[in-house]
Amino acid sequence: MVEKKVVIIGGGVAGAVLAKTIQHHANVTLIDLKEYFEIPWASLRAMVEPSFAERTVINHREYFTKGDLVISSAINITESEVFTADGREFAYDYLVIATGHTESIPKTRTERLDQYKGENTKIKSARSVLIVGGGPTGVELAAEIAVDFPDKKVTIVHKGSRLLEYIGPKASRKTLKWLKSRKVDVKLEQSVDLDSFTNENRTYQTSVGESIEADTHFLCIGKPLSTAWLGETLLKDDLDGHGRIQVDEYLRVKGRNNVFAIGDITDIQEIKQGVYAQGHAQLVAKNLKLLIEGGAKERKLGTYKAQPAISIVSLGRKHGVAQFPFMTIVGRLPGMIKSGDLFVGKTRKGLGLEPNVKKS
Repeated sequence: MVEKKVVIIGGGVAGAVLAKTIQHHANVTLIDLKEYFEIPWASLRAMVEPSFAERTVINHREYFTKGDLVISSAINITESEVFTADGREFAYDYLVIATGHTESIPKTRTERLDQYKGENTKIKSARSVLIVGGGPTGVELAAEIAVDFPDKKVTIVHKGSRLLEYIGPKASRKTLKWLKSRKVDVKLEQSVDLDSFTNENRTYQTSVGESIEADTHFLCIGKPLSTAWLGETLLKDDLDGHGRIQVDEYLRVKGRNNVFAIGDITDIQEIKQGVYAQGHAQLVAKNLKLLIEGGAKERKLGTYKAQPAISIVSLGRKHGVAQFPFMTIVGRLPGMIKSGDLFVGKTRKGLGLEPNVKKS
């Protein structure tokens, strides 16, 4: 029997888990701009401890051993083919779009590891650090620096009225209190003109006229979704006003039987985070197996329900803030759940890899 062709566009959390899970059930092609998968929620730890990235930056070929790996970007799709930027085309029976967010990062694992070493050098050599953005990335980076380098002056500038606006205000208040206890300066309802930096005074100007002295800065604002390219394809009418792909309960693109979308690019009304993207991938893997093995009827396919607003933000190596449906807590308990290993060992095991092996 001829193997069904499954093309997965995107090798982030959702795409990687799906490729690993489905590779022995179909002829799978994984298309990604880079040669590796990275555990994204662990990237900030790698900035203060570059060796941590040895476990979190994983060549696709370590877990995806059977299918075809294409290092390129998809630029167009038709009813039966995907076209890539390097001029190739790939036929599919089933297509899964998992492109996540647009981000400018290196193509190879070695280059990515070197980038972390460079960012670590920037932090170590600075007496003061400015972090632009008070979402989860900015908060976690500030906490990592404050814990590992307590003598450095850390300032967060955030344009919103509170930190961590994607979760509830109680979590924001508890996080602000924790950061202040670690001498992190938080400036809300302000923005920074990065072009205002002067080497002479090493200062940045904010939108309200304040001057912030800092030796270096890190931009921690939201990254755009990687779906703009779909606006020129047959899926152009399947994007909502925010650029997210509209999906049905089976995580298929609405109105299409053989095209799925998973991860942050979907219009599912839930917090966009890695654990949920993994859940999308596992459901689509199950549904693809059913479809491939016997043309399963819809009533047999698994359905997805939006997940509750649960989130854990790590605050350094031992603390965290957690929002659960009925309570919000800060301190060592959330830290015990996430902050020590940041789920890296668990994620590696899920990809069939040794949890603690370091590979250069």
